[in-house]
Amino acid sequence: MKTASGAQLDFGRLALLVLMLGVGWYFWDSPVFWPLKLLVVMMHESGHALATLLVGGSVDKIHLAANESGSCLSRVPPGFLPQVAVYSGGYLGSAVAGAGLLLATFRFQFRRWVLGAACVWLGVMGVLYAGDGFTLLFCLGTALVMGLGAKYLPGGAVDVLNLFIAAFTALYAVFDLRDDLWNSAVRSRSDAALLAELTWVPAFAWAVLWTLLAVGLLAVAAYWSMHAKPRGGVQLPKVSARARRV
Repeated sequence: MKTASGAQLDFGRLALLVLMLGVGWYFWDSPVFWPLKLLVVMMHESGHALATLLVGGSVDKIHLAANESGSCLSRVPPGFLPQVAVYSGGYLGSAVAGAGLLLATFRFQFRRWVLGAACVWLGVMGVLYAGDGFTLLFCLGTALVMGLGAKYLPGGAVDVLNLFIAAFTALYAVFDLRDDLWNSAVRSRSDAALLAELTWVPAFAWAVLWTLLAVGLLAVAAYWSMHAKPRGGVQLPKVSARARRV
């Protein structure tokens, strides 16, 4: 199967992505994955923070909790569009992060750059916006782990870690939408409820819109990620071929 540009489906990448998604799905409730779940919650809150800054507001604090909940306390400029952007930034932010990780890991194979960027992001968010000791400890501790991994892990181990983080982030982004927006009891207290109060559009409608956008974005990123670049340009090695060399 080829894209319009001639890129071919890499079955090695596809099999690896399916394997990673399957592992994440099967062991979803394992406490081993608790740090990864908190990592995606931080992506969600970072989406709110980034949207706030983009519309000219300011971020006061970000809180993470051990029960995998989070909050972003910010000062949003008055006006309809800034509030819509900030309220929408969480769920869409985690979906964008998942899509970006899929592309960076599978399509462009940035390897250590993925862990390095995550280290910088968590360090900056922790120092600037952590609103409590737990949030600060999680951000700085995870940043340290990411940084050490980027510097000292063997290339093959970096690849496996990046691939799993990318797959798990994409999976959690979808599960986050399912648990928060399609559960009526939770939806009444979610970002969708805030938008419903602001716009008079039902929270259910916002849930549908965010889900379609997030799933569509992740699907496009996965499709591009599973296709190798065509011959003639800069040819990055396929996952399958590269795995044999490591």
